[in-house]
Amino acid sequence: MKQKRIFAALLAGAVLMGLAACQSGEGGGDSIQDGPAAGVAVQVQEVKVDTISTENKVSGRVVTDGQESVFVAANAQCTAVYVEAGDVVIAGQKLCTLDMASTLSSYSAANISYTSAVQSYQDQQAIFDAQIALAEKNVSDLKALFEIGAASQLEIDQAELSLQTARAQRDATLSQLEAGMQSYKSNVEQLSAVLENVDSQGNVIAPVSGTILTLNAAESSYVTPSMPVAVIDGADRMEISVSVSEALVPKLAQGDEVDVSISALNARLVGSIKKLERSASMQTKLYNVTISIDEDVDGLLSGMFADVSFRTDTSADTIVIPTEAILTSNGVQYVFVVENGAARYVEIGTGLTGSGVTEVTSGLGAGDMLVTVGQAYLSDGDAVRIVSGED
Repeated sequence: MKQKRIFAALLAGAVLMGLAACQSGEGGGDSIQDGPAAGVAVQVQEVKVDTISTENKVSGRVVTDGQESVFVAANAQCTAVYVEAGDVVIAGQKLCTLDMASTLSSYSAANISYTSAVQSYQDQQAIFDAQIALAEKNVSDLKALFEIGAASQLEIDQAELSLQTARAQRDATLSQLEAGMQSYKSNVEQLSAVLENVDSQGNVIAPVSGTILTLNAAESSYVTPSMPVAVIDGADRMEISVSVSEALVPKLAQGDEVDVSISALNARLVGSIKKLERSASMQTKLYNVTISIDEDVDGLLSGMFADVSFRTDTSADTIVIPTEAILTSNGVQYVFVVENGAARYVEIGTGLTGSGVTEVTSGLGAGDMLVTVGQAYLSDGDAVRIVSGED
């Protein structure tokens, strides 16, 4: 019996010693481990001034530009010829000169009329906007005076009637001016089609490089819209054909640079707009745009898919930041910047968007330290710990 008691006492002591050792080990572990550094870990980037362009991406296909027929959509007398069939020409070279003084004069007059119509529309719109803003303020002021008994309901009614009259006059006048503006624009576009391959001196210009297969221009003879002035063989050249919407086509112009991506070749190129169709496809209601490629690309084949990015609206000397840095809540866009080791909440206004970047029109200035990674975990005033970033 005595031996059993001794054994039980020894067992209890061993258990107590084990527990003490465990507690000592746990406590010792805490004492030798460093605690986490203070603040939310973030990455930052200095805000800088840059240029941004809106990018409109469309998909198309690589096509072979075999032969290019050079037409002039007018009856005109040829006064000089500079090439012969079989000659090799380069894009932009003069082929012949036509007597198109009348058409060029009409085109210049149409451009002046259109420009004047646009300016008149904009001037009248500005005048009406100022008048309506003043009338709206008058109504607002009278309502405030009415609340304190300093204006009558009759005065408010008269002011609101004046506002409605001003708005109706604005709508009617601007509608009339817009109709005239569109008419002048149509004249310009029609004459532009006539002069598509003709420069301001009446010279017919080669639109592509290649060999002249046929030449139908002779000095003192006439060219007609039914027969090409020349046919140029450019069989070795590749082009990109895409279709764009009616909203995009007015923002494009012949000669504009575009970015081209050929995914099959993992190639990125710079091209230029060679041709803009002025009428939409009856089936798709889209406008065809032809992109010329100015460099040789190994492995480029007709039929390959291509992505084309048109750069349209542009803002220079503006604040541009990574789009991923911007957060949105209840329709409000905001970012976080770091000041004195703490996060500061900043509401921003935005403008153009490009490839992964956005224009900031208000809220940020050059030199601000913008949080680009970790911003989703921040609140205003939080301590931050910068783990990487750019100077």
